[in-house]
Amino acid sequence: MTRDLMFKDETQQLVADAYTAIDRPDGPAKELYSSEQLARLPEAAHDWLLGVGNPVPSANLRPGDGVVDLGSGAGVDALLAAMEVGDTGHVTGVDMLPSMTAQARSLAALAGLDNVSFVTSEMEDLPLPDDAADVVISNGSINLSARKSRVLAEAARVLRPGGRLAVTDLTIREEELPSEVLTHPSAWAG
Repeated sequence: MTRDLMFKDETQQLVADAYTAIDRPDGPAKELYSSEQLARLPEAAHDWLLGVGNPVPSANLRPGDGVVDLGSGAGVDALLAAMEVGDTGHVTGVDMLPSMTAQARSLAALAGLDNVSFVTSEMEDLPLPDDAADVVISNGSINLSARKSRVLAEAARVLRPGGRLAVTDLTIREEELPSEVLTHPSAWAG
């Protein structure tokens, strides 16, 4: 048996375990969102603000845009994007955890949004056709992948010519941290 690049399966399991263990988060990323954005979200969504940034303002979303949210988690950014693109647009959130896509669907129903959908899939292998989106957004998810170049290749594949990519994420040089931190499950997933 051959191993995948950077032990993909093990890394993916570490991330899945960390996010599956979240029972009720406390929305540590609330300060990254404007008061107007927070007011538009259902109150229950405030607890699920888990990203490292806020890609929606940088995406320059327009009514009618098709948007893909990579690693959408509980769907907060997808909901905000759906509000921006309006009834003529559509947002597809993609997350590898069924529990997160279920939570996202629940929050979308609370928000009364029917122009957003969520699929359970790896962002390294998107179940979407070529040229399916005007914009791809992601918030603190690409860094969780052991196959970042594959994620970016998939984002490029689903973007229409002239499409836009708005990502908030974290980067670090391996030499900046000791190996015990780099290989610790909570450090990778956090």
